[in-house]
Amino acid sequence: MQVVVLAGGIGSRLRPWTQEIPKPLLPMLDKTLLEQVISAVPNNLIDEVVVAGGYKVDQIKKYFSDSHFDFDITIVPEEKPLGTGGALGNCSDVVSGTFACFNGDIISSLNVEDLLNLHRSNGGIGSLGLWNVKDPSRFGIVGLDKESKITKFKEKPKPDEVFSNLINAGSYIFEEDIFDYIPSGKNSIERQVFPHLAEDRLLNGLPFSGFFIDSGTSKSWCDAVRTCIENNRFTSGEICGKSWFESPNSKVELGSIISNSMIEKNTDIKKSKIENSTILSGSKISSNVHLQSSLIGNNVVVGKNCIISNSIINHNSTIPDDTVLTDSKWPLID
Repeated sequence: MQVVVLAGGIGSRLRPWTQEIPKPLLPMLDKTLLEQVISAVPNNLIDEVVVAGGYKVDQIKKYFSDSHFDFDITIVPEEKPLGTGGALGNCSDVVSGTFACFNGDIISSLNVEDLLNLHRSNGGIGSLGLWNVKDPSRFGIVGLDKESKITKFKEKPKPDEVFSNLINAGSYIFEEDIFDYIPSGKNSIERQVFPHLAEDRLLNGLPFSGFFIDSGTSKSWCDAVRTCIENNRFTSGEICGKSWFESPNSKVELGSIISNSMIEKNTDIKKSKIENSTILSGSKISSNVHLQSSLIGNNVVVGKNCIISNSIINHNSTIPDDTVLTDSKWPLID
């Protein structure tokens, strides 16, 4: 089966990290984000991965040309942003038959084989993984009947438009016939395709439990890292104190508290508290620092007594002593 990953976004919420590296290639434990997304599909089901790339697509091409995988990789570039529908439609010349499709930043516990089985038994054009939330206003909501058919679809509903708490989880099984329903050019599959298919009862839905994370902000990225650690979604590195360490050559001073975090190689951490954070290679954390739900880039120096929460620090930065950052990006960017 072919697996399409929609990975053309700029990743603006993860700037400044994504100013140099496209979001699909950002490291999440011993894999890239894109590889973590693909790992949701059992290897024995994958014949080829098709990456619909846009922003810095040449880096994505190079990464996969230099790496070895058990399946073929095809990169389909878009010269300008095409939206989710346009990006998928742009793959029509290289995709056929029944295929899986994923938004490029989703980490979830969806059982793809269960979704594929539902799709085969119910028929139709597509089958969607569904997740239950308290506030569905940021998502696409669906109405689902007893036969697992999606009867309605509404993207980002207003308060008076909410009819369900089941949302589209960005994970699909499609037939190649989906391309007949996608308009040419830039378009949104959630706004311009799914509502019509739902009206015609051509979509199925599979609610699932466990975890679902859109890893597009510093906090949700760190939540995705924690979830990958808890679910052993790595093949190298070591777990110590509920955190993942890439290499034993990192130095951690006695008395430090590090929990639910990702620590790459060649890091030096003095006595500090690190919670739910990511520290990339070569970075130095001085004493009495508190990091919470933050991303620290490569070769960063964090000064003494700093408090950093829900923030993203760019590579090669130096944070002065006694700095307090909350919901920030460093250096400051427009």
